[in-house]
Amino acid sequence: MKIDKDAHSRTLLAVTAALALSAFAQCVAGDGSLTQRDEVRKFIDDMVTKHEFSRAELVGLMDKAKTVDSIIDAISRPAESKPWYRYRPIFITPRRIEQGVEFLKENRESLQRAEQVYGVPPEVVTAILGVETFYGHQTGGYRVIDSLATLAFDYPPRRTFFRGELEQYLLLTREEKIDPLELTGSYAGAMGQPQFIASSYRRYAVDFDGDHHRDLWHNTVDAIGSVAYYLQIHGWQRDGAIARQVSVPADVAAPLLELGIKPRNSVADIRKLGVEVPTGIPADAKAALIALETEDKPEYWLGFDNFYVITRYNHSPLYAMAVYQLSIAIRDKSRDGSASN
Repeated sequence: MKIDKDAHSRTLLAVTAALALSAFAQCVAGDGSLTQRDEVRKFIDDMVTKHEFSRAELVGLMDKAKTVDSIIDAISRPAESKPWYRYRPIFITPRRIEQGVEFLKENRESLQRAEQVYGVPPEVVTAILGVETFYGHQTGGYRVIDSLATLAFDYPPRRTFFRGELEQYLLLTREEKIDPLELTGSYAGAMGQPQFIASSYRRYAVDFDGDHHRDLWHNTVDAIGSVAYYLQIHGWQRDGAIARQVSVPADVAAPLLELGIKPRNSVADIRKLGVEVPTGIPADAKAALIALETEDKPEYWLGFDNFYVITRYNHSPLYAMAVYQLSIAIRDKSRDGSASN
């Protein structure tokens, strides 16, 4: 077969050019592609106009930020989407309880001071830190700038929220004099021992040890004070009940569940419906019915105002119940050496 050398050369040239173009495109996509996008350039414009950031610095920063596919995967399948009987074993474990008891002992002074100042019991603050980061040991491995950039520009369901968090993050790192490329956190951009998102960090982080610096990454005292302050600001009631398991008539459960997790009905009114509420709860206390999925039949609980406050930290009632049950297990084991699982 006769080979057309000129045609062959042209084909090789075309293939080489295509490969070179593809390599260039991959390079751009992996390094600096964000600043080629209109919405990113507009974000930079807004930050320069609203907050007087240096355009050159922001362009340089966003050139180094990357979008990460695994972040989209993670936010699309959160642990809170699991049924309760699969969710609970993640957090209510002997090891997490034992480590919680140790954390309680090691930080007793700061935890007790937080209770005096903000009204939140030591075991509740401890349990939140236990659920969030295993008491500061698992704070997340994603660069925060990558998490927020990915969700702000490549996750349409919540892009507005995460663009706001990216804005808050850049303000936070400027205020705290931190390199925004260095910090790591969760796939959703939550940071430090209590896993505060940037807006929460700016609003609720406190300098609880008085060193004139709010450090939620390395300073456990600041983390303890910040969690307690967050709960107080969101309505925590000192010495108030959190949740109680109850028996509910079958015809009553559905209409109560339809009201949502915010407490609306008084205990007195709930009792009138036939719900068996444990003694010791004030008749005028407000409560909401919570249903937890078990392997056979639903488990019903009343969540009071303090339970709802925990859901302001994470809006899932599963999360709030995990915090509550872990806190009780830590409290009980710290008192008598036995934890209820």
